[in-house]
Amino acid sequence: MTINRDKLLSRIIRSKHDGFVKLITGIRRCGKSFLLFNLFKNHLLEAGVAPDHIIEVDLESGINEPLRRPDRLGDYLRTKVVKDGKWNYILIDEIQLCKSYLPEHIDLARVHPDDRKDCYVKFYGVLSEFKNMPFVDVYATGSNSRMLESDVATEFRGRGEVIRVTPLSFAEFHAWRSPQKDSHRTLLEYLTYGGLPECVMRQDEADKRDYLSGLFRSIYLKDLLEKRRLGDDMILDAVLNAVMSNIGCLTNPTRIANHLQTATGTKYHRNTIVKYLDYLTDAFLISKAERFDVRGNHHLDYPYKYYAADTGLRNARLNFRQVEYTHLMENVIYNELLRNGYSVDVGTLQRETSANGKHIRTSHEIDFVVNRGYERIYIQSAWMIPDETKMAQETFSLKHIGDNFKKVVIDGQYSATYRDNDGIGHIGLVDFLLNPNSLETL
Repeated sequence: MTINRDKLLSRIIRSKHDGFVKLITGIRRCGKSFLLFNLFKNHLLEAGVAPDHIIEVDLESGINEPLRRPDRLGDYLRTKVVKDGKWNYILIDEIQLCKSYLPEHIDLARVHPDDRKDCYVKFYGVLSEFKNMPFVDVYATGSNSRMLESDVATEFRGRGEVIRVTPLSFAEFHAWRSPQKDSHRTLLEYLTYGGLPECVMRQDEADKRDYLSGLFRSIYLKDLLEKRRLGDDMILDAVLNAVMSNIGCLTNPTRIANHLQTATGTKYHRNTIVKYLDYLTDAFLISKAERFDVRGNHHLDYPYKYYAADTGLRNARLNFRQVEYTHLMENVIYNELLRNGYSVDVGTLQRETSANGKHIRTSHEIDFVVNRGYERIYIQSAWMIPDETKMAQETFSLKHIGDNFKKVVIDGQYSATYRDNDGIGHIGLVDFLLNPNSLETL
């Protein structure tokens, strides 16, 4: 049975023939290849595209290892494009495996150091060449954010677009699981085992745990060690464990370095921690939410929060010892907000009060400050609000922000959607996750 990714597929279909290179990015095993080579390819065939006009290259396959050089990849594609006035579709999997190389006739010693990087032949040039051909549409998947996403504007001169693929959203997961379980039980399964498609399709919980743990050993860490030439690097393990243990908690590289020194007895420099955090971010394993001062209307340098790309992977990394629904709920909300096109920060509210003639300055956290265009929403996340005292605690910061933007509490247990007397919206977590427009309509 196929797990449909209708929203992502529609996004790709809307991009057909637009003159852009489509880069489909995301963490390994999140479904990029299936989306492109199965769902999108089936769409093309059903639309009447001839099979020989769909050119597929799986660079992860050993048989295609010779094509992992841009010149050879370009030569191969030129032999496959059919010039008959009908559209050709080039589909390339894991394009970051196509490594840049230095042509033999170039002597770097004779080139100014500032210009040496331009001497290498890169895959961007190959994709741009075919993008500019008439009746050729180019698509590629990739698993490195810095290589692919940050270079789109410069390398493709504004003619490239990124389509980010994530593990299954809860709505996609729910559609797959709902005939078998009620929504709340489905939510608990999603928080525990996440949304990687191959994991979702497994029924046995032990199989799920083994699969997720195996991904770290055989895919994610192996990729990082090889790509970064780290060898058997214990720092990577230590930094990854520290981040996964503290999702949703304010931290910074110095704090992580101090924590690792206490845990291991080894002193790590702050810059080393920053480098390894960047490696994990580039591999889409984690992402960072910066702090935002809502009164001062500016970002703060530190501390900040990290969130896992998938809660199942996070739990597996910690051997399912820290399945804390409060933090997992916050992680899932963060990922869903990104999926729905919001930029997401962690809010800080600075308040100044006076008592007994003394000036008091206090700081209060707002879980998320999200923006999309001119829209801003302040969000508090609460797994359980059992009484009025807890409700007052969750709404305190929202009541004292002092502007007219929307303010929302997302409740992990409660299902009703309403606005209270202070204008604060309340919505259950399941309803928020199942309805991508829930915040706009609240």
